[in-house]
Amino acid sequence: MNSLEEDENLRLDFEKVKKALLKYENIIPVIVQDVKTLQVLILAYVNETALQKSLSSGVATFWSTSRNELWIKGATSGQYLDIREVRVNCEQNSLLFLVEIREEGACHTKNSVGKHRYSCYYRYIEDGKLKFVKGLK
Repeated sequence: MNSLEEDENLRLDFEKVKKALLKYENIIPVIVQDVKTLQVLILAYVNETALQKSLSSGVATFWSTSRNELWIKGATSGQYLDIREVRVNCEQNSLLFLVEIREEGACHTKNSVGKHRYSCYYRYIEDGKLKFVKGLK
């Protein structure tokens, strides 16, 4: 995972959604945004259990498609996301969590000084390579 998360090689997983849907047919995507800045932090998935846990606890809880288990964001990293609002799209097939970041960032990866990254979207594509967004490396 580390080279995938830290290098400049573009290796998009175009099979991710198909694999997730074949394996876990009862999930929907969730876009997670910082309620203050409206920056997109994470794209994740929820099943009914994860959504109910999120609503009842006030802490973003997802279904981990890589670990095949309920994932309370922050339970292992300390990077909890406190839910301020849950929105539903027009077709009721995706959600938007507006959250406050409890600690320093929302991403499980860490920057060059060892702090959790603010967002999982810390690189951009330029000339077919990944480049780090200034200030987010």
